[in-house]
Amino acid sequence: MISEIEIALLPEVEASEPLTRKAIAKHLKIALERINYVRLVKRSIDARSKQVVYWVKFQVFIDEAPMVEIFSKAYPNVTDKTPVLIVGAGPAGLFAALRCIELGLKPVIIERGKDVKQRRRDLAAINKEGIINPESNYCFGEGGAGTYSDGKLYTRSNKRGDVNEVLKTFVAHGATEDILVDARPHIGTNKLPAIITSIRESILNAGGEIHFDCRVTDFIIRSGKVAGVQTEKGEYASSALILATGHSARDIFYLLKRKNIFLEAKPFALGVRIEHPQEIIDQAQYHCEVRGPYLPPSYYSLVEQVDGRGVFSFCMCPGGIIAPCATNDNEIVVNGWSPSKRNNPFANSGTVVQINLEDIVGAEDPFKLLHFQEQVEQLAYAAGGGKQVAPAQRMIDFVNGKLSTDLPLNSYLPGTKSADLKEILPDFIYHRLKLALPLFGQKMKGYYTNEALLVGVESRTSSPIRIPRDRDTLQHPQITGLFPCGEGAGYAGGIVSAAIDGMNCAEAVNRLFK
Repeated sequence: MISEIEIALLPEVEASEPLTRKAIAKHLKIALERINYVRLVKRSIDARSKQVVYWVKFQVFIDEAPMVEIFSKAYPNVTDKTPVLIVGAGPAGLFAALRCIELGLKPVIIERGKDVKQRRRDLAAINKEGIINPESNYCFGEGGAGTYSDGKLYTRSNKRGDVNEVLKTFVAHGATEDILVDARPHIGTNKLPAIITSIRESILNAGGEIHFDCRVTDFIIRSGKVAGVQTEKGEYASSALILATGHSARDIFYLLKRKNIFLEAKPFALGVRIEHPQEIIDQAQYHCEVRGPYLPPSYYSLVEQVDGRGVFSFCMCPGGIIAPCATNDNEIVVNGWSPSKRNNPFANSGTVVQINLEDIVGAEDPFKLLHFQEQVEQLAYAAGGGKQVAPAQRMIDFVNGKLSTDLPLNSYLPGTKSADLKEILPDFIYHRLKLALPLFGQKMKGYYTNEALLVGVESRTSSPIRIPRDRDTLQHPQITGLFPCGEGAGYAGGIVSAAIDGMNCAEAVNRLFK
C-alpha cells in the first residue's frame, strides 16, 4: 500500500530520517517496521508562528517495495539530421538544444562567450581588478547569466510548459533531487558549472554542435526567410534560427534594427540591490535571536504599491554575494548569487520599481528604454569612480537624503564608494524607493536599518526591448524561421521560464519542418 500524507515537522525532526519515520508511523497509526520506504514529495517552511515548522508531503510505502524513479535520459544521435541554429547557450538555448535532439533535429549552438571553466578567469578579473571582458562575463558565456548568478528555480507556473520536466532534466545532469520538492528550489552557483558541463556533454554526445567564442555579426535572410548566420569565425547555414541571446546582448538588438526587423519597447524594472546582515533577516523571519542549526538562512519577499506603482524585492539571495554584472567597462550593473549552502554572512535582494512606457518620453522608439537603462548604468559607473566600484548608501541615510559618512562591510568584491544615490536614480524611481523602504520595515521587523546597504544599480531585471513573435508559430512576424526566445526576446524571466520557452521554440521549429 502507498499512502500520501502531509504533516508538520519540527526542524530537528525533519533533519533526522529516523525521527521523521517515527513521526510518520505515529501519524498513520502503524508499526514503524511496516514502513519500507519514504519518498519526499514536497517541502516548505512555515514561519508564520513563533514555532517554525516544515510542512512536508510524503509517499509512504507500507508493506511493499518502492517504485524506482529514473531521471537519466537517453538522447538519440542527430549527427546527420536537419540543423537548427541556436544563438546563445543560456538556459533557453541549452534546453532548446536538448528538445531539438529529442525531436530528431541537430542543434548547432553559437555562443559569443566561453565555456563555464574558462569564464571563471574573466569573472576573477572583474572582481579583483574591475576589468570587463565584453564577450565573457556574468551575463555572457555557457549557461548564461544564471550559471554564475545563483541558479534560483522559483518559477512554479505550468502555463507555458512542464516545470517539473525542467527540474528533472537538471537532476538528470547532476542537481540534487531536493529541487524537485523544495518550495523555493535552488541549485547554487558553486554547483551549476558542473551541471551545465553535463548538459553540454549530452548535446555533443548526441551529435549536436556548440561553438564558443563565436559572436554573431549578421543574420542571413533571403526573401524574408532565415538562411543562416554570419559569425566572426564563418557562416552557419539553416532555415531555422532560435534567437536566445539573453537580456544583455544589446548588439543583437542593434543588428536587428540595421536589418529593419521590427522591435518594440518593453517595460522593465530598475532600482538597487539591498544587503543586510543575514542574522537580521533570520531574526525577523524566524522570530528568534539566533537561527537554529536545522533551519536554512531565511529569505523574504516584499512588495508595496507607492503612488500607483509596484515597488518589490527581486531575486532574493540568502547567504549571498552581490555580483558585478556589467557587460562593458563604462557601466555598473549589480546582481546577486548564493552558493548551495547559502552560508555567507549577508543577505541581498534587488529592490526595484516598475517602469512603464509612459514614464519615458519618446518610448514609441523601441530603443528609448534601452538608452534610459544605459544612462543610469553609466551614471552609476561615474559615481563609483571606475574599476567596477559601485556607488552605495546606508538605507536610512538614503531615505533621509544624507550622504553616508562610512559604509558597512559588504559582499561586493570590487568595492563600494559612498554616494548620493538620488543623483543616479531617476526621480520617479528614487521617490518611490524612498517611500517604500520604511513601509517594508513595518512589514518585517529590523528591515529598515542603517546596517542595510543600498548598492546601485539593479538594472538588468529583464530586457527593455521585446522581439515580437506570432503567438501560434513563435516566429517573428516578418521573418520565416526566426524564433525569438527567452529573456532577451522578452518571453521569460528566470532560468526555468527561459528553459520552458527554449523547449517551446524547438517544438515550433519542428512544426515548421513538417
